[in-house]
Amino acid sequence: MSAAYVVDVARTPFARGKAGGALAGVHPVSLLAGCLRSLVDRVGLDPAEIDDAYVGCVSQVGEQSLNVGRAAVLAAGLPEQLPATTIDRQCGSSMQALAFAVHAIGAGAADVVLVGGVESMSRVPLWSSTLGADPYGPEVARRHPGGLIEQGIAAELTAVRWGIERAELDAYARESHSRARRAWDDGVLDAQVTPLEASDGTRVARDETVRAAAELERLDELRPAFRNEEAQARFPQIDWRVTAGSSSPLTDGAAAALIVSERALRSLGLTPLARVHATAVAAEHPIDRMLMAVVPATLRVLERAGLSLEEIDAFEVNEAFACVPLAWQRELGVDAERLNPLGGAIAYGHPLGASGVRLLGSAIAALRQRDGRYGLQVICEAGGMANATIIERMS
Repeated sequence: MSAAYVVDVARTPFARGKAGGALAGVHPVSLLAGCLRSLVDRVGLDPAEIDDAYVGCVSQVGEQSLNVGRAAVLAAGLPEQLPATTIDRQCGSSMQALAFAVHAIGAGAADVVLVGGVESMSRVPLWSSTLGADPYGPEVARRHPGGLIEQGIAAELTAVRWGIERAELDAYARESHSRARRAWDDGVLDAQVTPLEASDGTRVARDETVRAAAELERLDELRPAFRNEEAQARFPQIDWRVTAGSSSPLTDGAAAALIVSERALRSLGLTPLARVHATAVAAEHPIDRMLMAVVPATLRVLERAGLSLEEIDAFEVNEAFACVPLAWQRELGVDAERLNPLGGAIAYGHPLGASGVRLLGSAIAALRQRDGRYGLQVICEAGGMANATIIERMS
């Protein structure tokens, strides 16, 4: 099988995904189109060489419906002959797009693939695609009589099961912001974040949700974000520890990467940042361990790569909630310095469809910063799933 290489990664700045957010006036197609165009231009690639485009998006309704990937290809001015598809594996959608590109290249079905993701959570709010509908049907209801749960409740169950106290969640959130601020101040993210112009003409150049230390002083005063009477009755063991501060914020943003075969590297004269070493997916119980498929996904991708935890120089575990990387860390015993070294989604934000590719960019940046070789990224997903990827930095 042909190896797959990451030539470059680009993303927009991330912004608050609600009215008044810096990118709330930008159509999601425009968000992704600008990202794709920027990536192709800075690589210096003839767009006619691209075989396909795979795009992640979770809320595929309204402005993100009808194959937002194809719309973004057209909006970016890329060839009309370039096909595209849009993928939903919940929060791991763009990491799945990356995996599909790796598989297509490995099978010899493609040599050059654009992958990306987008979510405008201000313009297409979370749960938009389920309004007035039952997304599960009667069989799932019979299998899980109480019904499946939202991820905030799953975060509370995770904190209880792994004994993660409120103070630990808040401390982790503060550290995520601190590392993200340091990454921005040190210029670590400059190579991958492309500034853009908002609808009001404002230049947006940095992630809007990364907070100053003073803004986090009263984090411990926030109320639990997901407490409600129905959940309290169903899960009396929950003592409600998860707040907006220890959760990733609603976010607008897009990200993209160029993935190519070894043959394309040679023929097009491209220089890779990394090689994709292995990919894996896993699933767990969709209620009791909804967020914790990150553990078996991690072990599976390590086995496929023939690597151990000790050989990984940087781990990117998506911070949907602080309890996820903390529980993952307790299960696997990874030291804190290698876990999300540049901060994570609690600080940067979590535009659902784009986060998998954002993790790829962060992993490459972290490996470059610490002169590391292997990076592992893993992301939890609604329904009890997870995607994992290992990359090898090319020196």
